[in-house]
Amino acid sequence: MAYVGSQPIYILSEGSRRTSGRDAQSMNIAAGKAVSRAVRTTLGPKGMDKMLVDTSGTVVVTNDGVTILEEMDVDHPAAQMIVEVAQTQDEETGDGTTTAVIIAGELLARAEDLLENDVHPTVVANGYRFAAAEAREILESIATDVEGDDSLREIAITAMTGKGAEASRDLLADLVVEAIRAVESEDGIDLDDVVVETIVGGGVADSHLVSGVVMDKERAHENMPKRVEDAKVLLLDAPVEVRETEIDSQLDITSPAQLEQFLAREEGEMREMVEAIVDSGASVVVCQKAIDDLAVHYLSKAGVMAVKRAKKSDLRALARATGATITSDYEDLDAALGDAGLVEQRELGDETRIFVEECPDAKAVTLVLRGGTEHVVSEVERAVHDALGVVRVTALDGRVLAGGGAPEVELARQLRDFADSVSGREQLAVEAFAGALEIVPRTLAENAGLDPIDSLVDLRARHDAGDLHVGLDVYTGATADMMAQHVVEPLRVKLQAVESATEAVELLLRIDDVVAAGDLKGKDEAFDEMDF
Repeated sequence: MAYVGSQPIYILSEGSRRTSGRDAQSMNIAAGKAVSRAVRTTLGPKGMDKMLVDTSGTVVVTNDGVTILEEMDVDHPAAQMIVEVAQTQDEETGDGTTTAVIIAGELLARAEDLLENDVHPTVVANGYRFAAAEAREILESIATDVEGDDSLREIAITAMTGKGAEASRDLLADLVVEAIRAVESEDGIDLDDVVVETIVGGGVADSHLVSGVVMDKERAHENMPKRVEDAKVLLLDAPVEVRETEIDSQLDITSPAQLEQFLAREEGEMREMVEAIVDSGASVVVCQKAIDDLAVHYLSKAGVMAVKRAKKSDLRALARATGATITSDYEDLDAALGDAGLVEQRELGDETRIFVEECPDAKAVTLVLRGGTEHVVSEVERAVHDALGVVRVTALDGRVLAGGGAPEVELARQLRDFADSVSGREQLAVEAFAGALEIVPRTLAENAGLDPIDSLVDLRARHDAGDLHVGLDVYTGATADMMAQHVVEPLRVKLQAVESATEAVELLLRIDDVVAAGDLKGKDEAFDEMDF
């Protein structure tokens, strides 16, 4: 609203809400801190789970940070920015989402203290940027090189510790490393080539890796073979049925003989298509579209297993696994065939799957995860997703850090030394950044029921003495060399967590005016009252 003389001029529409200055900053900081508190208790091997129930009654039990925040359906725009930190972390590295969010929340809390002491938001943002750049150099300097698949296995185990899959983490870690190595190529590692299939029934220990593809489908007809060895696989992306005309047309039939002739022509065309498939040598046909009932009949008589209406993603995975070419050209089908040692329809629990496995040079594999209930299988799937992500980035980068809060304590120590070289009030922001990073070991101690002050003091003393890899052993409460205990994390996870958290906080600190079309859901007062 502005004034001309004594006459008010309304610029915003009726019902709009504007928050400016310190009020806007306080509201955004409160929202970010609330998101951080929501996931803080899930961090580490001793972290707790959250039960999330949506409006339809669907229940999710997890301690995965990004899953919790996505299921919470956060509305506040500032809080949503912190949720995006977790989403970016998950997309880039597959793990470290909770770490990134709680670092962002603590950076906001430390910034709030500086703002209350009349340090300008721009100064705080600049100091945080200086600290983040220095933190990157420090992390790269203290990282160590990966030594073979054993290190990848340790990375996977660390990622799954504290999650629902922990009881079978050794088995799952071996499967994850084997899967990543199977799809590794000169072009990199594409996680789309590792399909994760969940089947309720049995136990987590029944999970296994298939050198091929598992489809949530069954044979097109019960008379088709259930098991085909040394299969030749044909992948079709066009329907196996009589082709329709390009334009609308009408056929006038005036006698039964003409109708019989028309049907015989259709049947003949269908027979020709099936003969082309059989003559190519294909023993298994997977079609993305429909297969006519008559074609199913002829294929069944020829002893060919057929699957219709397969997912496009399944066809792509099958092409990578079997070496087949997806085609719709019936003129040269034999050149498009792929190989699989075994194609079999199996009943697992109450579900039916088609297994295409024993592929000689599979570039796509399937992790079959089992579990006693839907909730168990879902949580195992999330844990394996994290493990796949961290093993992938470690295999690509070849650099790891100690876990247990060791990198954060070392970062804080060296950043405090770095702060002495920073002039102006930015020095205060760098020191605040260093203190904020210690929220990770502090939270690990709290979640393990330990005294966070004592744990942090012990860690600082060990790092001051030059023990770079010393972190917190949450099982004993003592400090220990995390490398010796095989608790390791990818360098990229820490780099991404620090950088994404800093960027989001810097963006929020620069906001001094919030204009909304209506009252913001989850405004600062509401966030202050939330109990996580």
